[in-house]
Amino acid sequence: MYPAIKFLLFDLDCTLYSASYGLERNVSSRINDYLTVYLGHPREEAWALRKDGVQKGGYGTTLEWLRAERGMNDAETERYFAAIHPENEADALPADPQLRSFLLSLSLPLGVLTNSPLEHAQRILGKLGVLDLFPVIFDIRRNGLEGKPREKVYRRVLAELGVEAPSCLFLDDASVYIEGYRAIGGTGVYFDEDNHRPDFPGFRIQKLEELLTLTWPDNSPLLGKKNC
Repeated sequence: MYPAIKFLLFDLDCTLYSASYGLERNVSSRINDYLTVYLGHPREEAWALRKDGVQKGGYGTTLEWLRAERGMNDAETERYFAAIHPENEADALPADPQLRSFLLSLSLPLGVLTNSPLEHAQRILGKLGVLDLFPVIFDIRRNGLEGKPREKVYRRVLAELGVEAPSCLFLDDASVYIEGYRAIGGTGVYFDEDNHRPDFPGFRIQKLEELLTLTWPDNSPLLGKKNC
């Protein structure tokens, strides 16, 4: 039998809102601005160092690379957060009544798992008009400044929720994060808004509403009521 889904865990950026708003591009740009100063290199060099360091080190975030290999301490970490997530970062994001209605229709407990700090998550969810629907937010500080796709991050979240991995559906726009979650037995759904990986070997949607159309191999609804 396939597991009954008991909890819905959502990524935040480019998942609960469209990537077309450009918020993530703006964050990446601010990261590169910060690195030109912190690393003391021209912008293009700083970007190349960031890309190479994160990839070679297998880090889920730029922050992890900076802390592990570039001497970033706790005080500088907070300055980093403030620089890349200014208070006006979500100004271009409109409220989304349709998103709220959809989330309410799911009738399951909801949470957010993000590699961003709590203040960013609260701003985004507040602008979307759904902050009250997510009583639990697992942000980068709550996860010990470690991010997806680290196995211990997923396991820490599941332990706190008191839910087994197969019964917690995790939705993210980064396929590598979904693959990491599925590796521990989790039920993962890849949110591929722009059709980057049509051959993705697993659950994949391009609109949030498609969650309701997903089925297990026996054609029973993914979000239907089944016994474990």
